[in-house]
Amino acid sequence: MPRRTGYAVLAALAAVVVLVSTAIFIGLGGDKDGSDPRAQGARGSAAPASAGAWVGTWSTSAAAAEPRALRGGPSGMSIRNVVHTSIGGTSTRIQLSNFYSSRPLTITHASVALAAAPSNPTAAAGTMRRLTFNNRTWVTIPPGKAAASDPVRLAVPDAADLLVTTYTPQASGSVTYHPHARQTSYMARGDRTEDTAGSAYTQQSPYWRYLTGVDVWSKQAEGAVAVLGDSITDGITSTAGANHRWTDFLSERLRSEPGAPRFGVLNQGISGNRVLSDGTQFPPNNPSGLSRFDRDVLSRTGVKAVIIELGVNDILRIPHQTDPNRIVWGLKRLTEQAHARGLRVIGATLTPFYGHRGYTPRLDAVREQVNTQIRAGRVFDEVVDFDKALRDPISPLRLRPMFDSGDHLHPSDDGYRAMARALNLDHLRGRTAAEL
Repeated sequence: MPRRTGYAVLAALAAVVVLVSTAIFIGLGGDKDGSDPRAQGARGSAAPASAGAWVGTWSTSAAAAEPRALRGGPSGMSIRNVVHTSIGGTSTRIQLSNFYSSRPLTITHASVALAAAPSNPTAAAGTMRRLTFNNRTWVTIPPGKAAASDPVRLAVPDAADLLVTTYTPQASGSVTYHPHARQTSYMARGDRTEDTAGSAYTQQSPYWRYLTGVDVWSKQAEGAVAVLGDSITDGITSTAGANHRWTDFLSERLRSEPGAPRFGVLNQGISGNRVLSDGTQFPPNNPSGLSRFDRDVLSRTGVKAVIIELGVNDILRIPHQTDPNRIVWGLKRLTEQAHARGLRVIGATLTPFYGHRGYTPRLDAVREQVNTQIRAGRVFDEVVDFDKALRDPISPLRLRPMFDSGDHLHPSDDGYRAMARALNLDHLRGRTAAEL
């Protein structure tokens, strides 16, 4: 083939690849991955870090419809969510969700910026960016769906606070939210979406509303680790605004320890979450680990590893699950779902709760039996022994006092740090699923 002809063929093939990649969308609004921030392709692309790839830097799980907003939701309000990145990048995009409304959600204005100071609604100078959705400044998200923004150029640092602001001019039904953010966000009357000053944001909120994901374009990241968990992963007793959940301490290790994999950390904890049972409303609030695994783990951008910390609430919450084999069965099903995507799973032992109001010897025996099977290698590819990391060596049925938040179930900040230290970082690098 003449050289000039060969070049023409190669150019034509490259054009076809670009055209095909720009046509691939997952969900409403175009969740986009590609070879650079302007290209588009399948979510969770396995492009090597040296070439650049989209990877999740922050996410949260939609837990329920906000109780006080069931009638119509906020109208004429700007919501400025404050979120903390795990890894940085040169561009960013967001995901908005309308999972818990029976009505379409219309966002007419959205923006992203770096916070001028931690937990502060004021934007850092020169960082405010207007967001678009399929090149429009507005988006309407049908009930039960999500939308991703177009990418914007923004230098996002590691471990930084981002301000993600949305404006809804009219009530759009129930608000999809995450109630235990352990982070103060803000609200303002009117369209203050691109205000750099935070003075209009006089209302404070302990929730994250609508926002469920933030991705960055990175040439350094190897991928992300998604953590499926309950209130212990949600960090319900961690110091508010300090980013002291155990997943935050894990992110710190991944950034600072020599040889650690360069992963984003995606916290998919929901307080009260169980392996087997959903909540009571429809669509289910607090959906079970089994029912939300695809939504909250497998669909996240760039996931390369999965950590599962679930099972205590199946035992403690009414109706109590007293058959350890049922809980183990559910945990195995989660592992199988991950294996179907070629992902290895690190699973956690169930932590002590002696002294908690729900404790009984019978329920604790169920926990111990589940842990026996987990430690025997019958459930997950790898094990992180949170029970061993947190229990009192003198009285192993209870949390070590310095790791106890005071309710005898949830860890303190020191306890969350101990959990992050207990994880073998080499286990995150597994490429193929083990035979269980």
